[in-house]
Amino acid sequence: MNPKLQWLRNKMNSLDLQGMIISNPTNIKYLTNIEAEGTLLITRKENIYITDGRYIEEVQSTLTIYDEIIVYDIKDISIDDKENFFMFCENVGFEEHFVTYAKYKEYIRKYKINNLVETEYMIEKQRMIKDEEEIENIQKACNITDDCFSYLLGYIKPGLTEKQIAKEIEEYYNQKADGIAFETIVASGENTSKPHATPTDRKIEKEDIITIDMGCKVNGYCSDMTRTIFVGKVPEEIKPIYDLVLKNQIQVLNDYKEGASVRQITKMVEGNFKLHGGHNLIHSLGHGVGLDIHEPPYISCKSEAILRENMVVTNEPGIYIAGKFGVRIEDTVQITKFGCIKLTNSEKNYTII
Repeated sequence: MNPKLQWLRNKMNSLDLQGMIISNPTNIKYLTNIEAEGTLLITRKENIYITDGRYIEEVQSTLTIYDEIIVYDIKDISIDDKENFFMFCENVGFEEHFVTYAKYKEYIRKYKINNLVETEYMIEKQRMIKDEEEIENIQKACNITDDCFSYLLGYIKPGLTEKQIAKEIEEYYNQKADGIAFETIVASGENTSKPHATPTDRKIEKEDIITIDMGCKVNGYCSDMTRTIFVGKVPEEIKPIYDLVLKNQIQVLNDYKEGASVRQITKMVEGNFKLHGGHNLIHSLGHGVGLDIHEPPYISCKSEAILRENMVVTNEPGIYIAGKFGVRIEDTVQITKFGCIKLTNSEKNYTII
């Protein structure tokens, strides 16, 4: 059997679940590699995928005999079939953080379920630890991101707009990867003070600061990297801020390892920012990366997460001076027993174009 489905069945057994309904498409992709619309049912004896007739061929071409998944066209399933799927199942799990209350009621009615049980991010927690194939896909995406950044250093020049640069990044990823992992951020000048700036028609100027936050997908897996670069020279007022962000970014890389507390790491960065200029870390220090660009664990002072080997997370401290400028530096990294491996490796010292 598919090893991920076997893991799920073992986990369900330990939780006294005789069945489960999986509707989150990211979790379905993780477990089966299926990307077509549908619902995965884990019953007492069978794994069932229910989809629209338009996707039957696509789903069947994705699966192998080892997946042991029966594919149904939803139009071919009778009311009796639906009611029998979870027969003799006392407890059936569902994804309470993804399913609406209306869908919850529909599941109970449609499948005649006695007890629908919350599963508390069971699959998402398993997804935090990447296997060899997942890490390989993320590394490929990160390599393409590094290559894209190198290309941009020869492409960006005064007169181009933020939108033009963002479009060039998207076209690069469409050619080299499976497209963008998220909406690209290209911010220049005073726009860099907005952590989630949207590219505008502002033109790049001489002696500008530019922040680029970008990532692509390879086989569904994401990369995420941010660099702050300069046109012509580095303004003197920005140097101490850039140095402070880079110093902390490097320190976090040294602190990331199996067993480390993300809360403690975040508090150390927050304390250092406060000590050197009274700056605030206004967003999370990082987040998990995988099939979703933002997934557990979340690196913040509010999180109780402990880093584990083969988690893939970001490290992205930033300081933002409202109305003036901002600096953010971000890498995607793989956690190991004794440290971390950078998966994005573009230059982080002053980069001047």
